[in-house]
Amino acid sequence: MGDERKNPGHSLHSTAHASRPLNSSLHLIDTHCHLDMTEFDADRAQVIERARAAGIEAIISVGSDLEGTVRAMKLSGEYDFVFASVGIHPHDAKDFSEDVFLQLREWAGSKKVVAIGETGLDYHYDHSPREVQKEVFEKHLLLAGETGLPVIIHSREAQKDTLEILKKSGITRGVLHCFSGDMEMAEQVMAMGFYISVAGPVTFRKAKELKEIAAKIPDDYLLVETDAPYLSPEPFRGKRNEPAYILHTLEHIAGLRGVSLEDIARITTLNAKRLFGIGTISGQAEIAYKIRDSLYLNITNRCTNKCSFCVKFRSDFVKGHRLRLAHEPTEEEIRHAIGDPKRFREIVFCGYGEPLQRLDTVVNISRWVKDHGGRVRINTNGHAHLIHKRDVLPDLRGIVDSISISLDAHDEETYNRICKPVFKKAFQEILRFTREAKEFIPQVQVTVVALKGVDMDKCRAIAEDLGVPLKIRKLDVVG
Repeated sequence: MGDERKNPGHSLHSTAHASRPLNSSLHLIDTHCHLDMTEFDADRAQVIERARAAGIEAIISVGSDLEGTVRAMKLSGEYDFVFASVGIHPHDAKDFSEDVFLQLREWAGSKKVVAIGETGLDYHYDHSPREVQKEVFEKHLLLAGETGLPVIIHSREAQKDTLEILKKSGITRGVLHCFSGDMEMAEQVMAMGFYISVAGPVTFRKAKELKEIAAKIPDDYLLVETDAPYLSPEPFRGKRNEPAYILHTLEHIAGLRGVSLEDIARITTLNAKRLFGIGTISGQAEIAYKIRDSLYLNITNRCTNKCSFCVKFRSDFVKGHRLRLAHEPTEEEIRHAIGDPKRFREIVFCGYGEPLQRLDTVVNISRWVKDHGGRVRINTNGHAHLIHKRDVLPDLRGIVDSISISLDAHDEETYNRICKPVFKKAFQEILRFTREAKEFIPQVQVTVVALKGVDMDKCRAIAEDLGVPLKIRKLDVVG
């Protein structure tokens, strides 16, 4: 809750108020607001309707005291897409008792309750004694452990104690709401398994550190919220906040991260569903998936490397898209998934595997894309000659516009350690493949993931010797 004041899945259907269709193509989740508060008494129904019109498919109305929790639960019973959390804000920790704890425990079993909190520490106002705040925080964490529900954490000017209590608790599911800590704190809580939620202040001109953090948080740990009625984003700063304004926060975060609004909406909505068990997550892998204004093709999960940094060894998702294939798609399925190639800046062969494992498919689809006015790029590990035991680059002449080749090391020993290729002398083959690629493909570059032990200066020298640009990719930043 804003400081201006003193896991089974959950369905999104079948309660008293029927949902009307979304007017937006976006699907958003406001993971933290306070619809129960008096600021919404005059027009609460209209606020909720505006949220639906903005594309919000779920709202979590967060409890901050007993009366507010009761109202949040009541609203969750009236609206199919409103959910509740149960908890006592640190400002009110002084009013906590064993009876309150037992009441929260009872409510936590309610069908539409998806979290414990908000709870935590607030040393800015100190409306409750700090020792009492810590005791109540620990009680909430105990309840989260008992129920298996994620915990919503408020931490302001209490970084050291928040981290110590979380580490001691052993709780690993939850979110640091309306994050106001530094990057070191963010890294520590993410290492424990917690999400970081960003609210309206990220849009403020002077919020330099928060902007930097919002730009760097890995996709898998990012959430977004309004904390309405507090903390309105620009251009509504100083006015009452409401869930529909989450679009302005999302647009700002998308700009900071160099992705589209659609991308950041998809990423944060997936994360909210995974944490809070709201709605459903498709089990179907995507063949074609859009990021920014490019369309990526996921045609195989097979690869000749087992790279230590590869996202597929820790997640089925990239930028909110599920990429773990149950079967390799046919060429007809791929063409159908693409549609009109001219709609996209480029069509990129890049999924959860090495696309040139399926050379004939890449050639046939690339030719079809070019015939229909599209542009083609291939992201490859450079092993194609070894895979097919012949030079394959002539097959790509005239149908591939650019190719990005994963160099990923400054020498063979480092490459073998990091990428674990199935082929001997794979690193030398990558160098040969890159040199030859320039004869057949207009644009060629090599890429390196910034890993400890990889000498970037030597990688730059290799790229210069090869006569191609070098792109350095950040660890854990994919898509």
